[in-house]
Amino acid sequence: MHNSYPLWKNVLILLVFLVSIIYALPNLYNEDPSVQVVSSHAGTALTPTQVSTIEKLVKDSNTPMKAFEVADGRVLARLGSNDDQLKIADLLREKMGNDYTVSLNLAPTTPGWLRALGAKAMYLGLDLRGGVHFLLEVDMDAAVKQAEERYNDDLRLALREANLRYQSVAKDNGFIKIKLKEAADKPNLFKVLDKNFRTLEVTEPDGTPDEVWLKIGERELKDTRKNAVAQNMTTLRNRVNELGVAEPVIQQQGENRIMVQLPGIQDTGRAKDILGTTATLEYRLVDVEHDVQKAVEGHPPVGSRLYYEKDGRPILLNRQVIVTGDQILDASSSVDEDSRPAVVINLNGAGAAKMGKMTQANVGKPMAVVFIEYKSENRIVNGEKVRHKEKVEKVISVATIQGVFSKRFQTTGLDSPQEARNLSLLLRAGALAAPVDIVEERTVGPSLGQDNIDKGFLSFIVGFVLVVLFMAGYYRLFGMIANLALAFNVVIVVAILSLLQATLTLPGIAGIILTVGMSVDANVLIFERIKEEIRNGNSPQASIFIGYEKAFATILDSHVTNLVVAIVLFVFGTGSVKGFAVTLIIGILSSMFTAITGTRMVINRIYGDRRVDKLSI
Repeated sequence: MHNSYPLWKNVLILLVFLVSIIYALPNLYNEDPSVQVVSSHAGTALTPTQVSTIEKLVKDSNTPMKAFEVADGRVLARLGSNDDQLKIADLLREKMGNDYTVSLNLAPTTPGWLRALGAKAMYLGLDLRGGVHFLLEVDMDAAVKQAEERYNDDLRLALREANLRYQSVAKDNGFIKIKLKEAADKPNLFKVLDKNFRTLEVTEPDGTPDEVWLKIGERELKDTRKNAVAQNMTTLRNRVNELGVAEPVIQQQGENRIMVQLPGIQDTGRAKDILGTTATLEYRLVDVEHDVQKAVEGHPPVGSRLYYEKDGRPILLNRQVIVTGDQILDASSSVDEDSRPAVVINLNGAGAAKMGKMTQANVGKPMAVVFIEYKSENRIVNGEKVRHKEKVEKVISVATIQGVFSKRFQTTGLDSPQEARNLSLLLRAGALAAPVDIVEERTVGPSLGQDNIDKGFLSFIVGFVLVVLFMAGYYRLFGMIANLALAFNVVIVVAILSLLQATLTLPGIAGIILTVGMSVDANVLIFERIKEEIRNGNSPQASIFIGYEKAFATILDSHVTNLVVAIVLFVFGTGSVKGFAVTLIIGILSSMFTAITGTRMVINRIYGDRRVDKLSI
């Protein structure tokens, strides 16, 4: 009897091993501390003159530089140490001004031929690289209130356009209540609602024939909450990109929480401000026709709202918003003709059309810029700590419209250049759909991250060596073959994680170590079965064949059971538990391949084509 695989199966196994080695290789190369420079204006590449200026600044600083690379309209300066990285970053931020985003990065040193094949190293998680972890909670109630506010304003506008007279349109306990001046206008109101507001639930209260109550339906409320989290995640990704963080992790946790991990970041205070801030702008016309004092006394005119300027003076503004923050396409910090901090705004097509139409019709009239942000603080209520959120709206600038403008203009009234820079960053990234609170914050230092890497690697090496020694001593040649399969199992796991661009964490290392034991367990079952068949009087070749065949069912059962547990961990787990589950799932599948198919191919090559009297097992 001969044990052998067909040629195609041998070639396939060798090909899997070769590809795995290639895609695992990038993890052996270190990373260079680097400084990256890009234009602050979205979609704008650096010009050759700008690139030359940056290169000259770095060279003139007498800082050793490994390489200076230009790709995709951005510059990357590779440096020799973290101290040099910080020095060059500070220099470029000071000299290049606000039109450039300077960020710290870690550039891989993977050879070009590997990069050409798409081979990249695994990402290292927060616990291995160091950085900051935030858990953000989305204020769902605020998202619903904003939706009600939009409907409230849209209803007022629709009623005016339909020439329907009303006494009030007001929000009250989840309803938007419309009180008409004449009940006879109800049929016309229903026509407006049927045309423009079909998603709203309509109620006619008893005893008040001139009133109609509207409410956002449960399905739309659910979509509003879901979309708020999705839009916030998109906005947070944009903000993180503006910070220049390499390999960020942004994931939804539960219905209303978002986890943000920023590996390698050093300026945690700025990151916290940028992620949690909900600042945006609104542009409104000033109401100069009504008395502001009456509004202060509690009698604001229909169609206007009372605001306050930065110095505390009251001002009346139209309820109708000209342009909001979500219509801003690009923004950059600057200074005006009096050297005061300013933000240059670029609007999208819809925003530019509205602004152009409004300024054309209101030349010579004042327009206000409203700065809006949500602030939260802890308050003690009935002896318990309660998170209180407050919407802060202040008029930062009032200026007379001197002429028609639409797409590009300048906003002033900011307190400092830093405020202008932060506001421009937030406007570029987009407004949050709902306020967020940072409910959890953790910082891992780079030295602690390296310590975790060292300890994790040491535990892997110790475990691997002990297993290798045991297998070689107890099962001799078969044990050495199992050790070879064990090494390739680790290579395959690393290669797949690298191909998936997964993030390796400490629990992930634990998962790899666990797969080492599982892989050996499969080989122990096979080898013990082979020894049993030899004791039963079967020939060595028959023992090998029967041993693999009969052990397969037991190995499959145990691995499927483990796989089910790993899938459950992945589905219901979060964060590090999910990372452990991913590594475990890959390890289970790869250990099946190496322990059964891989070892059998080697054993077939050694024993399969010759007469054997005794096995080294």
